[in-house]
Amino acid sequence: MPARLFCLIPAAGAGSRLGGEMPKQYLEVRGRPLLWHAVNALAAERRIDTVFVVLAAGDERWSCCDWRAFGERLAPLFCGGTTRAASVYNGLVALQSTLELDDWVLVHDAARPCLAASDLARLIDTLWSDEVGGLLAAPLADTLKRGDAEARVCATEPRERLWRAQTPQMFRYGTLLRAFAQAGEVTDESAAVESLGLRPRLVAGSAGNMKVTYPDDLVLAAALLGGRT
Repeated sequence: MPARLFCLIPAAGAGSRLGGEMPKQYLEVRGRPLLWHAVNALAAERRIDTVFVVLAAGDERWSCCDWRAFGERLAPLFCGGTTRAASVYNGLVALQSTLELDDWVLVHDAARPCLAASDLARLIDTLWSDEVGGLLAAPLADTLKRGDAEARVCATEPRERLWRAQTPQMFRYGTLLRAFAQAGEVTDESAAVESLGLRPRLVAGSAGNMKVTYPDDLVLAAALLGGRT
C-alpha cells in the first residue's frame, strides 16, 4: 500500500508571550483565527489526506469557529498535553489505529499562518523519497551576538551553516512515534528524530513563513496574508 501524507498541528497551548486570556492559536488575523490560516495553508495541498489538530481536552473555542470549508479533511483530537512535545506525542499515539508506520506526517505550528504553497510543495517533493525526512528552514542572515546577564555583548558568533528551523517538519509516522517515545522534552520534531542518531534534511524555506510570538507579529502576519489575496 503506497504511503499517505497526513498533517498534525499541536494547538493546545496558551501562547503566554502574547498576553491576554485568548489562546494564541485563536487570535484573529484578517478575520480568521491563526489556527484557521495554518489549516488552510495545509489543506490547499491536495496530496494531504487529513489535517489533525491536537487540542486541549477542555477546548471550548474550537466549536465556535467555522471549519466547514475543510470538510472531512480536518479532524480535531482532544488529547493535548501541557507542552508542545507532549501534544505532538499524544496526537501520534491517538492515531495508531489510523496511520501506517510508513505514512508521512507533516507537523506544523498553529501560529505559522503564512506558509506559502510553493514552500510546502518543495518540502514534500524533496523529502518524499528521503530515507529520514526533514524540515523547512531558513539560513541565518543576521550577525549573531551572545549577551551576558547585563545584556552586554560578550561574543560575536559565526553564523555559517546555521539555519532557523521552521515548520512543517516531515517524517515517517513510525519514526516520529519512536523518536517522541524516548526523546523527552524537545522543541521540535527534528530534535526528537536527531535523538535517534538520524540526520534530517534541511529544505530551504522563506522568511515569510513566520511564527507569531509577540503582538507586533500579528500586524506583520496580516500584511503578508493580505499580499496574497
